[in-house]
Amino acid sequence: MHLQQTKVDSRATGGPQYYFHELPVSVKEFIRRRGSCPVVLQTPYGITNSPFLAVGRDHKLNKKEDVVKGKVGHDRIQAAHGRESIGESIRFWYGLKTEPDFERIDVEVIIHPEGHFIVTPTSVLMRGGKRSKILEKIASPLAFHRDYQSKFWKSQIAAVRKECADDISWAGSQLRRIVNENRHVNTRNVNESDLLRAAGALSLLGMNLSPYLTSGYDCPETRFCFSGLPPYACPVEIKKRSSNFSYQITRYTELPRAVVFCMKHDLVNPPEHIDVLELSALADYLCP
Repeated sequence: MHLQQTKVDSRATGGPQYYFHELPVSVKEFIRRRGSCPVVLQTPYGITNSPFLAVGRDHKLNKKEDVVKGKVGHDRIQAAHGRESIGESIRFWYGLKTEPDFERIDVEVIIHPEGHFIVTPTSVLMRGGKRSKILEKIASPLAFHRDYQSKFWKSQIAAVRKECADDISWAGSQLRRIVNENRHVNTRNVNESDLLRAAGALSLLGMNLSPYLTSGYDCPETRFCFSGLPPYACPVEIKKRSSNFSYQITRYTELPRAVVFCMKHDLVNPPEHIDVLELSALADYLCP
């Protein structure tokens, strides 16, 4: 399926709409029955909430941005309270050039149980262009543990190493020392002092831990900044073992994603939008 842009002359504002084409029957029936639903956008880092709505062909937004009956004739994505179109949001998150306009955006759509559309762009064709640009999908982009190392993380580490190999060596030695010391400590949780010691090394890798809180997620506004792309805010939960996150899974009903930062990964079947970052695996990768 794909999106095609309308109102080309006003793409920098919320004016442009993007019409769906070739929607699967199940998706088409869902949006037309509901009238509208919130759009969650897949970025290179993972999903993020957005101000956009998927609106069925028989509904529209009135001046108060309420969804009402209206014969528009196209299933589409349009801005609600946002100031830009979904096309410009995709351009921002994927680091695409500001010109030219899009001819089409190929997408995948998943209907989340909470009633959201999760929209994943897979390629873009610029107006006047001959070839589409592929937007790579990376599974669990912020995950790095003994069983799986995200290509997104690997590319970021390679870029930092190319710019300053000493930063990688120092970060790896710091993380390995923290891991080794904690192997001999029988505490249930990671000490805050160890978290603070890891923060400096992680920041060199593009992961900046936010202030540590005592309720909710431990570091709710952690920011990842990889490969020259825009920063991505993502909540991080600190655990000694990732399996200790299992009790929170039943409470994880909100989007977007979260990261479990742990010493040892032993959580079986984490939810789709929960990534695990294992400190020992990261240390071993940085300093083999």
